Amino acid sequence: MDLLDLQNRVVFISGGCGAIGRVIARELVAHNARVAVNDVIGDIEAQPILAEIDPTGERIAYFRADSTRADEVSHALDAVEALWGGIDIVCCHAGMVEAYPVEQYPLEQFDTLINVNLRAAFALAQAASKRWIAANKKGHLLFTTSWVQDVPWPEITPYTTSKAGLKAMMRGYARELAAHGIRANAVAPGIVAVGLAKRQWDTDPSYKARAQKAIPLGFMQPAETVAHAFLYLCSDMAAYATGTVLVVDGGCSLYPMD
Repeated sequence: MDLLDLQNRVVFISGGCGAIGRVIARELVAHNARVAVNDVIGDIEAQPILAEIDPTGERIAYFRADSTRADEVSHALDAVEALWGGIDIVCCHAGMVEAYPVEQYPLEQFDTLINVNLRAAFALAQAASKRWIAANKKGHLLFTTSWVQDVPWPEITPYTTSKAGLKAMMRGYARELAAHGIRANAVAPGIVAVGLAKRQWDTDPSYKARAQKAIPLGFMQPAETVAHAFLYLCSDMAAYATGTVLVVDGGCSLYPMD
């Protein structure tokens, strides 16, 4: 028996077209899961991403929805169930990050970030949990937190706040829903070589120097290592895990570095 075989799993991932999300989806498809990719981009824009994830198109499908809106989340979950039946794992992965000194952070953008990073995750997890409870079906919620959930990092305080909130949210879902056979866990990556962190690494020497000092292993995190953590938690190897954060950060959280 291959404990990493996801042959019978249907996985829903919000933010699945993002730089890390698509790598996670590709890893899950490679281990035979059927993956429902959710994001806010249009269908035409999503198609090349899905083709990269699964060239056969047999184990991948796109479901456009704004996960901050409960009605759109419900319609997306309905569509997945109509196509593949019940969902086994829901990855609340959608998120955003912006960088400003804390005293200059625009409050409107703070509200947007908290809406995307926290409210959307709660709404998706709640909608999935209701369905699992109504169907008397076990389920698994996976959240994407970050090493900065516990270690402040300059210029992204609203982001670190949201990730600390996600950690607490995950533990709350795990505690409250365990009796229904619903588990909740999280992956906490480090400084991943994609998106804002990669742009700053490549263009801002002061950021690169600070980030290099903060990573004990000495190099930016490959996105594939995040995907491997998700693969483990989606598999039977993690069947007894709930309420836990799997920190995969190259040692960033071992000690605070200025």
